[in-house]
Amino acid sequence: MTSLTVTPCTDRAEWDAIIERLGGHPLQLWGWGDVKSAHRWSAERVLVRSGAEVDAPVVGACQLLTRALPGPVGDFVYAPRGPVLARDAQAPERPAAVPAPSAVADAVADYVHGSRRAVAVSVEPDEDAGSFALTPRWRRAETPVLPARTLILDLRRSEDELLADMSKKHRQYIRKSGREDALQIRPVETLEQLDACLDVYRETSERADFGLHEDSYYHDVFTMLGDDAPVWAAYAEGRPVAFLFMAKSRRTAFELYGGMDETGQRLRANYALKWHVIRHMKSIGVERYDFGGLINDGVTTFKTGFASHENLLAGSWDRPGPGYALWTKGLPLAKRAVRALRRR
Repeated sequence: MTSLTVTPCTDRAEWDAIIERLGGHPLQLWGWGDVKSAHRWSAERVLVRSGAEVDAPVVGACQLLTRALPGPVGDFVYAPRGPVLARDAQAPERPAAVPAPSAVADAVADYVHGSRRAVAVSVEPDEDAGSFALTPRWRRAETPVLPARTLILDLRRSEDELLADMSKKHRQYIRKSGREDALQIRPVETLEQLDACLDVYRETSERADFGLHEDSYYHDVFTMLGDDAPVWAAYAEGRPVAFLFMAKSRRTAFELYGGMDETGQRLRANYALKWHVIRHMKSIGVERYDFGGLINDGVTTFKTGFASHENLLAGSWDRPGPGYALWTKGLPLAKRAVRALRRR
């Protein structure tokens, strides 16, 4: 069996081109690592090749986010929706060169543990549950960041098929809110316009009791991811009443943030807004629309009306290092670090 080689990648254009070619998640794009690097994390990107040669085929890639923990514990290393895997269909002329997902994950973890003191290497691959079998060296993470339970629409289906799969109430509200003369949906193009959306987000946060980052964080997502972090807002009387902040790669659109004020609730602006964004992503060739997780709250009830199914991804897995027992017993800083990541 060919041994796998892991090497750093320091070229943004090369990295993003590989992530897009492999069908990777937007949280594996270079810009997302830049966002996290500006806010108490560091980012490293590594390529997994099927051999030691410089031109050996790339069979996997992984953007690693690292947070330093206090004292002798070491680092927490996290791969949001990674590693990204090559698939047989992407290499039909050499299917034997595509390794098992577990081999790619182990190669990345071996690289990390061989280069630094890490309490854990935590992966959350964008793969279906059951399709990402790992070796016994991995443990189910006790502190997952992204929920494994989510809803992913197949945007290769027709609009009529997508509508037919929704609840009757959702179809009615989409049509009704879309006909509201008071409602206009358009892209958010400036930081000033984004700040108006963040005012809506703060109101949503207070109503739903969840935490937010500082405004500069959302500014960084907007600017550092650029075209890969589009925002749309529904406007009434010239001001936003609902917004949806996305991250996208060539294959996947992923909901990052969203909110709605009382006027937006009255107009049911979130129905028309979300359907508008879904249709736009479909129109530009994105294949999957991920609602960003289902966590058994009121928002989840709203999301699940958009399809008759749910999706379960592979979940969160740790490759332990020294100090892992302390980590799992609830090191306070570690818990705060994971909570901060959950706000994306």
